Amino acid sequence: MSLPPGFLEELRTRVSISQVVGRKVVWDMRKSNQAKGDMWAPCPFHQEKSASFHVDDRKGYYYCFGCHAKGDALSFVRETENVGFMEAVEILAREAGMPMPARDPVAVQKADRRSELAAVMEEAVKYYRMNLSTQAGAAARDYLARRRLDLAAQARFEIGFAPDHRQGLFQALRQKGIAPDLIVEAGICARPEGGGEPYDRFRGRIIFPIRDARGRAISLGGRAMDPNARAKYLNGPETPLFDKGRNLYNHGPAREACGKGAALIVCEGYMDVIALVEAGFGGAVAPLGTAVTEDQLRLMWRIHDEPVIALDGDAAGTRAALRVIDLALPLLEAGKGLRFAVLPAGQDPDDLIKAEGPGAMTKVLEAAKPMVDLLWAREIEGKVFDSPERKATLDKSLRAAINRIADPSIKAHYGEDIKRLRAELFGAGRGPAGGGVARNGGFGGDFNRGFSGGTGPRGRGGKGWTPPALPQPSTRASLLVAGQGADLAEHLRETMVLAILVAHPTLIASFETQLEAVLLADPAHDRLRTLMLRHGHAAPDEISKQLLAGAGADLEKLMNLPHVRTAPPVQKRDDAELARLCLAEALAKLKAERAVRAEVEDAMEDLEGLADEGVTWRLRQAAGLVHRAGHLDEVDKRASVRAPNGVELDRHELEERDALFDNIDYSRGGRGSRRT
Repeated sequence: MSLPPGFLEELRTRVSISQVVGRKVVWDMRKSNQAKGDMWAPCPFHQEKSASFHVDDRKGYYYCFGCHAKGDALSFVRETENVGFMEAVEILAREAGMPMPARDPVAVQKADRRSELAAVMEEAVKYYRMNLSTQAGAAARDYLARRRLDLAAQARFEIGFAPDHRQGLFQALRQKGIAPDLIVEAGICARPEGGGEPYDRFRGRIIFPIRDARGRAISLGGRAMDPNARAKYLNGPETPLFDKGRNLYNHGPAREACGKGAALIVCEGYMDVIALVEAGFGGAVAPLGTAVTEDQLRLMWRIHDEPVIALDGDAAGTRAALRVIDLALPLLEAGKGLRFAVLPAGQDPDDLIKAEGPGAMTKVLEAAKPMVDLLWAREIEGKVFDSPERKATLDKSLRAAINRIADPSIKAHYGEDIKRLRAELFGAGRGPAGGGVARNGGFGGDFNRGFSGGTGPRGRGGKGWTPPALPQPSTRASLLVAGQGADLAEHLRETMVLAILVAHPTLIASFETQLEAVLLADPAHDRLRTLMLRHGHAAPDEISKQLLAGAGADLEKLMNLPHVRTAPPVQKRDDAELARLCLAEALAKLKAERAVRAEVEDAMEDLEGLADEGVTWRLRQAAGLVHRAGHLDEVDKRASVRAPNGVELDRHELEERDALFDNIDYSRGGRGSRRT
């Protein structure tokens, strides 16, 4: 949804930032001057006693002299309520009495249909809530009492009961004038395969309403009262309102709690969430009947930078935790991680809290382990490493896991931690009895190459240490030192990728996967990429409006760069094929160049001492990767060539590219030259 020009300015004009902030702070009236709109209070973003948080009502901005938080009314609502941009706009617009702008007819039609379905879901919630208090719900009330859920908790989570009637809900909703098609589309009733009137999907079950981040009822979950039921828990089907892989139980309240400093705790089921919230852990959520998905993991990271996975302390819970590790490794980035709370064997959060109280759960959460510890435990559990072959197998599996991490910095740190854990396991420095430990506490060149990421030197000092040999002239002329200015080159290529997408927004959806995976070092580029991914499936004009609204300054700076303004794919807005080919080539080169840099930095460590055959082979592979990225097709260097996209490649440019590879000395190590 796009906002018309001037809407935000009018909204900021109508809303008093001191009133917005005043709902969250207590003003220091000795320091404040209310007549001038100059207000001071303790900062709501960090713990303090002094009034260092300043609000200027006339300018519409706030600033904290302690933690340096700053922004306007919109940013304050986003930070304190933990909501997105458009949600913050809607909140302030309601407060200011401003109607939100109309959307396009198709979007309005879809939104109206979803609103109708949400209204049907609300009627279903009321029906099930009412049935819990009837005579038919006596067994359900007894069960909830045994689970120590009082009336206040039942009301807070809107728990209900579905009687064991085939059409109880269907008939109740029909009497309210709701069409059968809407009831079925909402997922609360289903049509028989052989035809006939719809029947209730939930029968003889305790009902848990599922709400989205905005508080709308989007589906239901039901726990069977009959112990012989085919499914103990049943969730509603996929509907226009509900995608089980993209939602979390208790999402909205947990987001608000995490915005106030609570930890985000991920558990398995409804009752675990309810038990945690009732015990004071407001940031509890649960996936909805499935293993944690990639979308749910990204959703968790939008709520909290470091969710705590608190799965059951049994074999199934352990398997679920290990699946989360495999899912999370490629998605890790700086500031976004996971910790794992290991519960006592056979207990879930609900069991632990009931048996030992909230304090026991607090201790479990405080002892939560980083993900690298669980990754290590998974690889060594139940195994004996009493031979070089078994140790090599461990190294191989750990390298394979760590190589799935895309962020080079995190990958390097994981390598360092794994090397430390390996040294502890095999007894570094204890000689052969410690498992074949190399001199100075190393574990052999292959292991260090696999886990160091090329970021740290080998151990120095100690008995028997010899200084590394100086690199030969052929090495100094190779790719290892040819990367001066590589950061600048990659930055320029990043700008070209983003500029092409800005000029041709229809390409965002096609290149969504590559765009999401590429590492963008510049925060401005990352902000722009986030907006592109968020709105990439909208109409081109809508995408452009969203980019301008969300990153106007960054966008203007990007498109005014000299090399961007003169780039053919940016200038030729009507040539989508040219843009597509240039974008594909730029992304491929960016990926290849970074892969080469990582490999070269890794190899530098090996070249400090003796360059062996393995290093020579790796340099050849690195050179080949760049060579392939630099040539779209086989070309004749004796004449200019034209790529399929019609862009002319000058032969001198191609010769300069190939000259880069001619400088590499492949004669060392017995593998022959580049031309063999």
